[in-house]
Amino acid sequence: MKISTKQYLAIKHINPDAEFSIMEDNLDTIQFLNGTAVISKADIEAKFPTVELDYALNNLREKRNTLLIETDYMANSDVTMSDEWKTYRQALRDLTSGLDTVKKVEAKNFPTKPS
Repeated sequence: MKISTKQYLAIKHINPDAEFSIMEDNLDTIQFLNGTAVISKADIEAKFPTVELDYALNNLREKRNTLLIETDYMANSDVTMSDEWKTYRQALRDLTSGLDTVKKVEAKNFPTKPS
């Protein structure tokens, strides 16, 4: 079975329990297995924008979360966090706000880490 991530995520978005087989990354060859209700090619393709945005946001969140984890020590009770660090960490937490297209996600810049 060779399937693109986008196709797989679209199918699973429609039916998380779907069992299927597909040949050569071609939705025309999809076969639904073990009683899984058939999902039309049009319905799968209609989900592509949603799953592309979800995928892009998840990647952005993973990078953002790594940066937050790297600075968690700044939030310890025995550390006095400067305003610059507070602003930086808040900017990281707010990074995904208002991102409703893949283009916006890809254009998003990470805040500069204080020195």
